[in-house]
Amino acid sequence: MSQFIQADQMARIGRALPFWVSLLLIPIAWLGATQGGWTVLLLPFVTWYLFTLLDALLGLYEENADPATEQSKLTWYRTITLIWAPLQFLTLFGLIWYVTQTGHLSALEKIVLFFGVGVITGTVGINYSHELMHQKNKTERRLGDFLLAMALYSHFRSEHLLVHHRYVGTPRDPVTARYNEGFHRYFPRVLRQSLVSAFKAERDMLARRGLPWTDLSNPFFRYWALQGAMLVLAFVLGGWAGLALFLWQAWIAIWQLELVNYIEHYGLTRKHLGEGRYEHVKPQHSWNAAHKVSNWLLINLQRHSDHHYKPDRRFPLLQNYTEADAPQLPYGYPLMTMVAMVPPVWRRVMNPRVRRWREMYYPEITDWKAYNKALNPLPR
Repeated sequence: MSQFIQADQMARIGRALPFWVSLLLIPIAWLGATQGGWTVLLLPFVTWYLFTLLDALLGLYEENADPATEQSKLTWYRTITLIWAPLQFLTLFGLIWYVTQTGHLSALEKIVLFFGVGVITGTVGINYSHELMHQKNKTERRLGDFLLAMALYSHFRSEHLLVHHRYVGTPRDPVTARYNEGFHRYFPRVLRQSLVSAFKAERDMLARRGLPWTDLSNPFFRYWALQGAMLVLAFVLGGWAGLALFLWQAWIAIWQLELVNYIEHYGLTRKHLGEGRYEHVKPQHSWNAAHKVSNWLLINLQRHSDHHYKPDRRFPLLQNYTEADAPQLPYGYPLMTMVAMVPPVWRRVMNPRVRRWREMYYPEITDWKAYNKALNPLPR
């Protein structure tokens, strides 16, 4: 009996182990810091190009776990999201201290290195915070806040939970990218609108309880305190140079997050039912990618339709949708985010897919330009 239990435990570890691939990025960061030279390029190279190549070699990941799996059987999946926060903290601030004390790295090498650090604090750190903020456990939610503070983007939690999930695919959701809206127009718009919408959502919740926005239960006070503490720590460890490197990686992390937000719902809209009401969110309102290795890195974020269907479902239980049920991206997120940085190429790849999606799900809407203009004055 004990042998059977041990074998079952080993099988669970084996199934969870590919999702621990993000841990390999930490020694790569330290390799760049200690060796300098071309090694400072390794973080973005591995995260974008190597994972794209491995996606092409290893193909798709279409298997589905039983969504009714007991939480006790998900320990090894959950553990990676719990340990990442302290590991990222030690890596980020350890690197700030190290590179500002050592003399073997040039200013350019430090900038490139912390560009790569921002890639992983955004690609992995904010993504893990996304998983944690959706859980009911208070410790996990606090770890999510901790990760977001390291990217100076704490309001993402309020915006994502209170605005995005409610209004995705409608003009009221800032992070739903409009059809034909290039990323370079989308990015400054979403930076401004998501902060405003997040603050208003929390303010309105307090107002419904008869409280002003200045009440200390407003999570923005916690956000500001955590972010302030991160800034102070960066300065204490590395002076003005350390603070500048911290701000630089945070900016890159935010850019990485919003690139992903951009591709997840580009051009997809929920049908307006009249009087400000929209149809329920369905699998068809998110782009999906079943590519195996990038799903390991992003802990199944690319199974985005199921995430919107069951937001608190832990990542190993998210279900894959086929092309018959939800729109599919031609490549995984690492390559698609690079494509998004070149709007003409992005439109060439994605606009025909959006048009086919419209014909498939909403054939009754024949003039989408007029339809969207009636709902939202922004270009669509």
